[in-house]
Amino acid sequence: MSPPCQHPAVHSVPHHTLTRLAREWLAEDTPNFDPAGVCVGSREVEARLLCKTPHSILAGCPFFTAVFTEVGCTVDWIYQEGAEIGEDAVTLTAVVRGPANSLLLGERPALNCLARASGIATRCSQLQAIAKAHGWHGEVAGTRKTTPGFRLVEKYAMLVGGVSMHRQDLSGMVMLKDNHVWASGSITEAVKAARSVCGFSSKIEVECRSAEEGREAARAGADVIMLDNFQPQELRVTAQALKEEFSALLIEASGGVTPENVALYLSSHVDIVSLGCITQGCPVVDFSLKVQKPDARLNRVFNQPQID
Repeated sequence: MSPPCQHPAVHSVPHHTLTRLAREWLAEDTPNFDPAGVCVGSREVEARLLCKTPHSILAGCPFFTAVFTEVGCTVDWIYQEGAEIGEDAVTLTAVVRGPANSLLLGERPALNCLARASGIATRCSQLQAIAKAHGWHGEVAGTRKTTPGFRLVEKYAMLVGGVSMHRQDLSGMVMLKDNHVWASGSITEAVKAARSVCGFSSKIEVECRSAEEGREAARAGADVIMLDNFQPQELRVTAQALKEEFSALLIEASGGVTPENVALYLSSHVDIVSLGCITQGCPVVDFSLKVQKPDARLNRVFNQPQID
């Protein structure tokens, strides 16, 4: 077997979580019989994992491996988690070995996971490169706009791609959006109510549409102000004004940010830029798994009738 993937993110997902997800994906794809498995039987085969999207970031190795481990196959990785796959049109990425029917049983769930995770990690890496090129001090972040049932993998892929995951879920941090404020009556009341529950252990973020709302949120005790759907120039002016008045405040820019225009939002007074497009509409990386044909000459030897 090859050495384990070395990216630090691989240690963040517990083994029992990998096993649970692998079993759920396999059960979804094969809820009862696998008629096609009859065609191939259980002879040992080797399949090559091929990447057909050059310059992609490999992400999702632990999930891919967990699926094949669950069906009794082994995976030898040629590239490690987080590595950039080369410029060739087709790149050998890993080798999977095991019973033919088991290998084909795990093929699609494993490929789906790897393609999606690698696509997200690749986009994240590209965004990080833009931020670095502009000498920006802050954090590029994802959002909670994830695929239902697949959030853990998508958040994990953000880690591999080098961006912040933002909050995991509603329990991870308090984010008071416009609907919370309207339902509470005011930003001040919303922050007060949230603080009474979360105490000191969670940050409170408030979505604001103006500098005045930002000041109200900051005075009420918010830790993070999200300036939502601001134009870049308006964002710079508002962020600077809030920072000058509340130096410890974190400023997040969100809404309308894309890979094409993200550089315009990288203000020196903005600490976080979050993008829903990290997960929504993100291209996948093209992987395929090709079972190798057995050596015809060896087949003739093994298939010869036995002579007493």
